[in-house]
Formats: sequence, structure tokens, C-alpha cells
Amino acid sequence: MKHRAIGAVLFGGGVLLLALAAGLVFVVKPAVTKLPYDLKPATSVAEAKGATFLQITNGTIAINQADLRSTVLVSPNRDLTGKLSGDLDGKAVVWTVGQTVDRTDTKELINAYGAELALDRVSGAALNWDGQWLDDTGERQRIQFTEQVYKFPFGTEKKDYKIFDRDLRADTPAKFTGTENVEGIEAYRFEQVITDQALNLDAERVKLLLGSLAPGATTGKVVYSNTRTVWVDPVTGSYLKVREVQRKNLVPDVGAPAVLLNADFSYNDETVASSVERAKESRGQLTLLGVYAPIGLALLGLLLIAGGLLLARRGAAAPVAEARHRADLPPAADPTPTRVDQPAVRDEDRPGGPLTDEIPPASTNWKSDDSTVPTQRSAPDADEAEKR
Repeated sequence: MKHRAIGAVLFGGGVLLLALAAGLVFVVKPAVTKLPYDLKPATSVAEAKGATFLQITNGTIAINQADLRSTVLVSPNRDLTGKLSGDLDGKAVVWTVGQTVDRTDTKELINAYGAELALDRVSGAALNWDGQWLDDTGERQRIQFTEQVYKFPFGTEKKDYKIFDRDLRADTPAKFTGTENVEGIEAYRFEQVITDQALNLDAERVKLLLGSLAPGATTGKVVYSNTRTVWVDPVTGSYLKVREVQRKNLVPDVGAPAVLLNADFSYNDETVASSVERAKESRGQLTLLGVYAPIGLALLGLLLIAGGLLLARRGAAAPVAEARHRADLPPAADPTPTRVDQPAVRDEDRPGGPLTDEIPPASTNWKSDDSTVPTQRSAPDADEAEKR
């Protein structure tokens, strides 16, 4: 009985561990493969050596050359995320993003922008949200962010994606071009190529540029090109490294084009190292919850179930064996003696002499006519009396 009770406890514990393992795989892991609400703000820095760029100082337009430093700060907006409703409630997170581009020599601000957008917590793609905006001209504009913007999906695949380009206000394809090791992580490399696309700029802004850089021109356009390469951690979808080779030209209707921007921006070493470290930490959590912990719990659960079944079988077999043992035992000795069991009695030990119980004593009241049978002699005293 004791074996059965212990076996039942072990079996129940094993089943519970198997349920926990399944819960980690099908409930906990999907819950953590999402952008968290409490994401820590992240800063990425890209640098461009010897860049050519447009600089406006106190209304004066000039084309200068220097090293540039681009800093992007991404912060989760908990207040706005908490106010999301409808299809976005629980599905999206709101990010507030800001970027500044400075000269590294004089620390002067060259340009800046800010934005707010809602991202799908699993795919990382921008969602349709009424509160999104972009400000890169000094005034907030309502635009529609689409596709991937600042990250790729959890479980990024080896296929083409689309990346939203802030200058174009639209998304264009980013082709998967292979894998590459980035400080110990096998990253997926994607390349987005934008070639000579006319930007939709305010007419007054274009006119201002023409007056300073293309005298005599009455109309013109700004043509934009960019080769954007992103190295993505396929597990978390986060950017490990980014490189953008940007070029903007003012093309007037009269005269030669003027270079407004020619820069090759790449994440610096510190940003790559911190991006890789965050990715490794997230990978470790996902691997622990999605692989190691479930496997360990499942194995332990199976061992407990097997042990419980063995103990239960042993407990069931014990009473049967005991019953068989009792059935095989000889019957208890009968205390009542039988004739066979009684000790033999010798003739000399009998109280009446030999054969006393079998043959009666001879009678003196009969005589035999048979000569073969001896007669009983009379006593001497009787003979003397007769003679007399």
C-alpha cells in the first residue's frame, strides 16, 4: 500500500512537470517573444568620416565637409501605449524616436528629427495608428509609417522584407543577401537600394536652395539615393549593425547639380558591441525558456512517471506474492494423536500378559475326546483323595 501511494505521488508530479514544460513552450515563450512594455531606452550612434553636407547657419546656406555623428534614441512611451484601444490594445507598443546629426569637430547641430509610431510587438512592423507623426522640418506632420522601421520580426527569415525610408515617406524592398558573423552572432544581412528618387519637398524650401546654390534656375528637384545595409539578429529581429551610404543632389533646370549630402554612416564599435550584448541577453532568455527549461522539465517528468509506475506495479505485486506464499505453507500439525502416530506397545508391557486381549484363558470345565489334545492333569491332592 505504501509503494502504491508513493508511486501515485511520483506519477502526479511527473505529469505536472510535463504540463509545465508544455506551458513554457506554448504560453511563456510566445509571451516573451514580443516587444516588452518596459523596454529600456536604447541609443545607437553612427559616424560618417569626411562627409559632404548642407549646413544652414543663421540663414546662411553653405556646403561643408567634416566628420558627422548621428545619434538615435528610441524610448517606449508607456503612457501612450496604455491608451491604445481596439485592435492595437495588447498588440502594439508606442515608441518615441529622436535623431540628431552633429559635426564632431565643432559640435554644431546639422539637422534633427523626431517621431512617434506604433509597432507590432511580434513583427516589429509599423501599424496604422492615428497618433503617429514625423517632424524633420520643424513642424509635426501626419504620415503613415509602414513595414519595418527600427527592427525586424522575432524569428527573422531568410527572405526579402520592406523597410520604411523617412526621406521618401514610403517603404521599399530590402533583399536578403546572406549571413555574416557579427561579434559571435550569425546575423542576416539585408540590403535596400534607393536610386535617384525625387523627394517631395516644400516648394519654398527648394526655391531657397536654388537661390543660393543654382543662381538663374527657376525650378529644380532634390534627388535622393541610399544604399542601406542592416545586419539583423534572426532570433530577436534587432539591428546589430547598420550602414547607410546616402547621397542628395539638387538638380536645377539650369546649371550643374549641387551636392547636398554625400556621407557613409556606420554604427561605431561601441554601438555594435552594445547591440550584440543586448541580443545575446535576449537570446539567452528565449533559449532558457523555450529550449533548456522545457527539455529539463520534460525529462524529469518522464523519470518521475516511470518511477511512479514501477513503484505502483511493485506495490500491486506484493500482496499477490504474499498470498501465494501462504498457500504453499504445510497445514498446521493436528494436536490429536492418531493410532499410527501412537508409540508401539510391547507384549511384556501389557497388564494381562501376552495376547491377553486377543485369546481368552483356558476353561477347566471341558475335556476333549481328541487324543491329540492334551488333557488337564488333576492336582495331586485330588488324586490322593480318590485313592482313599
